[in-house]
Amino acid sequence: MELGFETMTLFEKIYWVTAVVGSIFLIILLIMTFIGGEMDDIDGDVDAEIDADSGIEFQFLSFKNLVGFFTIFGWSGIACLDAGMSTMVTVLISVICGLLMMVAMASLFYYLGKLQSSGTLRLKNALNQIGEVYLTIGANRKSIGKVSINVQGTLRELEALTNADIDLVQGNVVIVKEVTANGILIVEPINK
Repeated sequence: MELGFETMTLFEKIYWVTAVVGSIFLIILLIMTFIGGEMDDIDGDVDAEIDADSGIEFQFLSFKNLVGFFTIFGWSGIACLDAGMSTMVTVLISVICGLLMMVAMASLFYYLGKLQSSGTLRLKNALNQIGEVYLTIGANRKSIGKVSINVQGTLRELEALTNADIDLVQGNVVIVKEVTANGILIVEPINK
């Protein structure tokens, strides 16, 4: 293969332009990812469909995945042409490689999205958790106290009430039986 772009066939030029342009966009996306930037203006926020509980959905067709497709499509096509493969085999191999890249990137972003934590405390996750009284809780919901309890992997101090006939004092072990509408835990003692 000769070195000059103008001496290449149209088929070779298409692969080179696709590979170079795709690589430039991929490098920009990588830099933006590492510095924490977002590409919302380009991809229209298609990549980050967030569901309330399930996290990021699997996104096969997105801007990032298309950039990956065209980058690998171009470079694998150039490799096939350099190896002397026919036009049909080159197209077939480069399309397959591009699709595999899309699947790999979609899977990567899907599983990385599953690792993210929103940080939002959902008090319903405190139900049936065991904790320890931190500040005295008045008997029969007489006064609000606090409990130390592990919710969503973090130890928290949350307000609590009890229906027990005795005050729950610091050190008592309790279990969360209910969460009120305004976010107060209703606890019962375990070690009476």
